Amino acid sequence: MKKLTGLIAAPHTPFTVTNEVNHTVIGQIAEHLIKDGITGIYICGTTGEGIHCSVAERKAIAETWVEACAGKLDIIVHTGALSIVDTLELTRHADTLDILATSAIGPCFFKPDSIDALVDYCAAVAAAAPSKGFYYYHSGMSGVNLDMEQFLIAADKRIPNLSGLKFNSTDLYEYQRCLRAVDGKFDIPFGVDEFLPAALAIGAKSAVGSTYNYAAPIFHKIIAAAKNNDQQTVFDSMTNVIKLIRVLVEFGGVSAGKATMALHGINAGDARLPLSPLSTEQKATVVARMKAADFLAK
Repeated sequence: MKKLTGLIAAPHTPFTVTNEVNHTVIGQIAEHLIKDGITGIYICGTTGEGIHCSVAERKAIAETWVEACAGKLDIIVHTGALSIVDTLELTRHADTLDILATSAIGPCFFKPDSIDALVDYCAAVAAAAPSKGFYYYHSGMSGVNLDMEQFLIAADKRIPNLSGLKFNSTDLYEYQRCLRAVDGKFDIPFGVDEFLPAALAIGAKSAVGSTYNYAAPIFHKIIAAAKNNDQQTVFDSMTNVIKLIRVLVEFGGVSAGKATMALHGINAGDARLPLSPLSTEQKATVVARMKAADFLAK
């Protein structure tokens, strides 16, 4: 089983002014990420607004990413949807593509209320793409708050292609238990960007995040410094990260992140409803404050 390393970007899905998927810009984003030393991508997740896209759009987005990456990035396709029917259709489609794995967040309307129920759901999804690995997307946004260590232990017996978890939680005790579950068998990429130094300190080898779309250099610096036990550089670099996170908190992570891509000459468009689009003035403020956070040259 392959385990991810380094930074895995969760790229935005770019939209045109008429709210259509902008496939040309996907190619531009892919080129930028490869140049920035990103090792993989997690597409159509939270940052990628997968839940805001139709099944047909998501299939086309996945195909475009595969073509744009040309084998240079590990690709994980998030196929989770409100309907299990849509989830399975997307997962079966993903199984036909040249990707590393599929992934699905927990159902967020009617929710599994036990470990066994969640394993049942994930087993059905993973079985729809048997030639690919499968990562469960553990995120509080789903409202599914079950013990992930126990999930891994139970799922190990039921899901032969289980790769691990995309761990989007600040519960570092749970994260440590997951890293050790089933003798450390599973891959547990960490998913909270502003907690990366803490995750590295307790064993994280890879991280999935939205800020790696536009701020990868400073996170590369943090990873290198952590490996060299250079805590001062980690601390100083996190000052810049805190500045950029403040902008995301104030203006909304997806909308502000899309606006920030302008620093790399990329127009990712607006977020889809129900997320509120930023005004021209707000976008200018976001770009100015992100530039002032001084993370591009780090």
